[in-house]
Amino acid sequence: MAVKLRLARHGRKNKPYYHIIAADSRTPRDGKYIERIGSYNPVTNPATIVLDFDKALEWMMKGAQPTDTVKRILSYKGVLMKKHLLEGVKKGAFSEIEAEKRFEAWLDEKENKISSKISELSAKERAELKAKLETETKIKEERAQAIAKKYAQEIEDKAEAEEVEQDNVTEIVETPAEEPKAEEPKAEEAKVEEPKVEEPKAEEPKAEEAKVEEPKAEEPKVEEPKAEEPKVEEPKAEEPKVEDAKANVKEEKEGKKED
Repeated sequence: MAVKLRLARHGRKNKPYYHIIAADSRTPRDGKYIERIGSYNPVTNPATIVLDFDKALEWMMKGAQPTDTVKRILSYKGVLMKKHLLEGVKKGAFSEIEAEKRFEAWLDEKENKISSKISELSAKERAELKAKLETETKIKEERAQAIAKKYAQEIEDKAEAEEVEQDNVTEIVETPAEEPKAEEPKAEEAKVEEPKVEEPKAEEPKAEEAKVEEPKAEEPKVEEPKAEEPKVEEPKAEEPKVEDAKANVKEEKEGKKED
């Protein structure tokens, strides 16, 4: 059975983290594993690595094959360096004490590099934050200046509008005071109206003509009841018949008396 040191993915979309496991090469990525030896989070800067050094070294000494990513992680943590030194001890190139000294020197150098990198990153982050704050303060100041200018312009516009209104009010108040001066043309108008006094004299006959014409216009209204007179004359036409009958009766009586 070939054992592989590889990563098993966990986490959610766009925020993954990985478990470093020792598993059979035939099992799927998220399948069963033999042992978990650490974790790896690439989202942080620098990446967060938690590794059981002794277990990783034991699996590497047994012949487990790491993947490319796990190999870089083991190199970063010094597992591959420790394995190389132990193999040199086995071959008799140097003693275990020398191997430990070399490994400690490598670890110190590595830690210095990591600490310097972290300090550089923190300084860079601070500089970036400072630049962001400066830009934000500038933007806020520009916005405040723009708002102040806007309000100042609005106040000036309102003041100008109020001045214009006051000027209009003063003009309206002053105009009636000037009207008495315009009384002279009123006297002229009275003079001009003098010939107009003669016009009503000439208009009097016109008024009389209008009054005379009015009954002429009413004559057809009077003729309407005259048209109804023939209906009334019909009973009047019967009266002579009654008188004739009475006259005949009288004549007959007179004739009888004569007889």
